Amino acid sequence: MSEMTRLLAVSEKRSEQVQVSVKFDVDERGLTVMSGTASALVALTCQRCNEFFDYELKIEFIFSPAKNEEAAENIPSYYDVIELNEDGEVNLLELVEEEFLLVLPLIPRHEIKDCSADADSVWGELPEELEKPNPFDVLKQLK
Repeated sequence: MSEMTRLLAVSEKRSEQVQVSVKFDVDERGLTVMSGTASALVALTCQRCNEFFDYELKIEFIFSPAKNEEAAENIPSYYDVIELNEDGEVNLLELVEEEFLLVLPLIPRHEIKDCSADADSVWGELPEELEKPNPFDVLKQLK
């Protein structure tokens, strides 16, 4: 996990290893298919209380590698396309890291019952709304 620098830039690692299981196959159309799962435990900062909490990242993926954009257009939509690098290889570490980044919550938060911040609190007082005249009252007079 220490090599996943982009993931570690937005989280703290809780486990040293990432669990990855990958299966390589050829489908009925003759396309190479790479499918699998991955999981890791990271710590995220709760946006309510600013404390760390453990978050388990779990992904499932199914890719079909393509040599170029032209080949990628011929891959069915039920596969995600991954382009091969200049050596004709797929960097599995980058692939898994990218998928982990996609499943991170946009606003990481504890469950309300686990959070030390008072989620129902209000800071400051809201001013009472002033009675404003309805701009359409003028139209009523014309009728």
